[in-house]
Amino acid sequence: MARCIFFHRKSILNALNKPQNPISVPLSFNLCTDSFANQTHQPQIEDPTENHNPTNLQEQQHHEQIRKLRVLLQQGRSETARRLIKSLILPSSPFSSPTELYTLFSLSAPSMKPAFCYMLLVACSESKMPNEAVELYSLMRKSGTRPCLASLNVMLESLVTSKQFGKTLELFSEIFESGQRIRPDKFTYGKAIQASVKLGDLERADQLVNSMKMKRMSPGVFVYNVLLSGMCKEKKMRDAQKVFDEMVEGKVAPNLVTYNTMIDGYSKVGELEKAFELRERMKDENVEANMVTYNTMLSGLCRVKRMEDAKRILEEMEAHGFAPDGFTYSILFDGHFRCGDGEGSLALFEEANRKGVRINSYTCSILLNGLCKEGNIEKAEDVLRKLMETGFVPDVVVYNTIVSGYCRIGEMDKAILAIEQMEVRGLKPNCITFNSLIDKVCETKNMDMAEEWVKKMAKKGVIPNLETYNILINGYGQMCVFDKCFQILEVMENKGIKPNIVSYGSLVNGLCKDGRLLEAEIVLRDMVSRGVLPNAQIYNMLIGGTSTVGNLKDAFRFFDEMAKTGINPTLVTYNALIHGLCKKGRVMEAEDYVSQITSSGYSADVITYNSLISGYSDGGNTQKCLELYETIKSLGMKPTLYTYHPLISRCSREDMALAEKLYSEMLQMGLVPDRIVYNALIHGYAEHGDTQKALALHSEMVNQKIYVDRMTYNSLILGHFKQGKNSEVKDLVNDMKAQGLAPKADTYNLLVKGHCELKDFSGAYFWYRELFKNGFLLNALTCLELTSGLQKEGRLREAEIVCSEMSVKGLNDCNSNEDVFSVANVKGTDYVLTGALDCWHNLQGPEKIFTGFHWCIFGVKENVRAWFSSKGGEVVRARIMVSGMDDRSSNDDKRF
Repeated sequence: MARCIFFHRKSILNALNKPQNPISVPLSFNLCTDSFANQTHQPQIEDPTENHNPTNLQEQQHHEQIRKLRVLLQQGRSETARRLIKSLILPSSPFSSPTELYTLFSLSAPSMKPAFCYMLLVACSESKMPNEAVELYSLMRKSGTRPCLASLNVMLESLVTSKQFGKTLELFSEIFESGQRIRPDKFTYGKAIQASVKLGDLERADQLVNSMKMKRMSPGVFVYNVLLSGMCKEKKMRDAQKVFDEMVEGKVAPNLVTYNTMIDGYSKVGELEKAFELRERMKDENVEANMVTYNTMLSGLCRVKRMEDAKRILEEMEAHGFAPDGFTYSILFDGHFRCGDGEGSLALFEEANRKGVRINSYTCSILLNGLCKEGNIEKAEDVLRKLMETGFVPDVVVYNTIVSGYCRIGEMDKAILAIEQMEVRGLKPNCITFNSLIDKVCETKNMDMAEEWVKKMAKKGVIPNLETYNILINGYGQMCVFDKCFQILEVMENKGIKPNIVSYGSLVNGLCKDGRLLEAEIVLRDMVSRGVLPNAQIYNMLIGGTSTVGNLKDAFRFFDEMAKTGINPTLVTYNALIHGLCKKGRVMEAEDYVSQITSSGYSADVITYNSLISGYSDGGNTQKCLELYETIKSLGMKPTLYTYHPLISRCSREDMALAEKLYSEMLQMGLVPDRIVYNALIHGYAEHGDTQKALALHSEMVNQKIYVDRMTYNSLILGHFKQGKNSEVKDLVNDMKAQGLAPKADTYNLLVKGHCELKDFSGAYFWYRELFKNGFLLNALTCLELTSGLQKEGRLREAEIVCSEMSVKGLNDCNSNEDVFSVANVKGTDYVLTGALDCWHNLQGPEKIFTGFHWCIFGVKENVRAWFSSKGGEVVRARIMVSGMDDRSSNDDKRF
């Protein structure tokens, strides 16, 4: 007779070894009765607890329910058994947990355990008890029970559904490594591939697909669709097209999801023609478009402001029986706002009302947000009022849009009033509400006020969240107050709020922009040590920062580190490297990285080409700049102001007609010229002597309220000197001062040099006096030109003053050996040597005096002796200087 066994509930619970971190697994899978078909005609098994009298009510209930369950399974009544199991795992059940039910049943009927395990896992899944399901799985493995592949597939599906993608891949690895005992099928692989794509690990997804093929499993439409969705999300449309083509070649028919995914991908990268080609292919393949198809195409067209084409798609959509819904209108609202056509959005709103289209909170928020962005907040409130009259009840999202709108235009008092209205209507402001206020206050750099609002929201019972603290970190980071950033991180830690990638990203971004790249890297290492893994955006900040300051060695070190940690470079990564290489003049290497962009599945964008144009412009290669400009246009990209900056700057030095042509094209594209464009053109006209056009552009700048800087005035001054209009220069300088632009060293040097070249040494000396008074120095060449000119006119006293004052000011450049030598070569003997001799005694150190004079003399070679012979007294000074240096001079020196 079987030994009677009585299981005490407490001892059972103590025996259960529960996992520390149960996983969330909402399962949804139809029960496969084949898995326990062999159990249905088993002989009756004696319950070891039947001859025992339970001591309390709960134990009696345990005994009775397990007996019922065992009988149902023995009779093959699987559906009834499943319903009973679902009732026994509810909180109201006598069993404390599904694991307790599993343990008791396993001991009561071990031969039925496989069928029971499967049913219990499914029941937990259908009852939305994912943690319990995973706990059961762990317990089953420890007890030596290995669920069948169908059970494991249920687990994989549930993990993906609950977005636990890392755990999905862990379970897949266990299945894969189990060898011959369990062989993954297409479903198993599909879920692993889906998890990889969701994690952004397209490389692993590709490896899994290849593994399928090696096992002679052909990927189905589900796997292909998952791959395509990941590639389109990453904007790797070339890779996506290859997968699509492979799919077709493999006789796997693309379905509606496939086409919608590809159309959406091409629309989001602006390749709308390819999106339309796919739409035509759908028609050829008899794949019916749905609302998603039409809304996707509308979204792509509205994104690039092609509203007429969007209108035609809308008509086609209605012709096929699809009435625009609220989401459709939200897309159209957004499109009109992108075009600056707020009135068009309002007209659509009226149309939607006439047609009885239900405007939900999302659609309403799009419309209100667009109006608020245009600064038309009063109209937004009017729209909201009309909607409320039709029964629309605004929620917190709608009010948050209004609050955000007022914050955007700086109407903080009205934003606060909107919050009060929310509260009157019984709506409680949330973190998003207050974060809008705090973000705007941070934007104005009023960090004390921002901190006050954080305290206010806490008093209202709204606990600051991660985003609140991230806003503060970003605010202080923008102001380069990094000590406060670190203090906030400490506060977060004390409050149990774990900083995320955004927290660290704001700090890294601020440090990089401030040039504190070493500290930025230290933050990177710290975040990794705290379990926050950097993403491509973090590395892009570091690569961008190091590239900008010309530290390409570190830029490429971070680039290599990305690859080693499995982070794929993005288009931004490549653009940062290309920009850095071009700044260093390494344009050919930059071109190589353009090829890598293509091989990585991306497409070079206008930013890529702008960097190349800038690089070739700096290198003086006008032809290559123009070729790249034509490439941009041929690829259907729209040039930006940053395209025209280097183009116009380069062409204005060589060919003003070409610069004017580029300027005209820029205007035709709707681009508004900025200060850099105006300055390049003004400087070009000035260099070419066309002062009238330069002045006309200056007037245009003033009328357009574009900030006029010193470069603008310097160019105008240069133009006047080129035309010999030195008398009008003073008016320009006075105008410059009236604009609050005090002349600096560059302007004064230009003024002195300009007057010298026109042989107006009185005017030059006038500007020199102002330069000296304001604490600036002349450069070496201009100093020598001025002193030589003054001496030539017999104004020796003024020349002596210039030399003396520049020496006292420490102008070594003026008297440096190299500059004296270069002036001697450039200006000629008679013009320079008088000034050079007059200044030699101001140089510091006898060797410097000797060498400088020596270089000056031998710079003019054989003309020196004749020159000295004609200068009488100057020769005496030269001989005195040379005689003191004889023992250190070379044979060439003694020749003199």
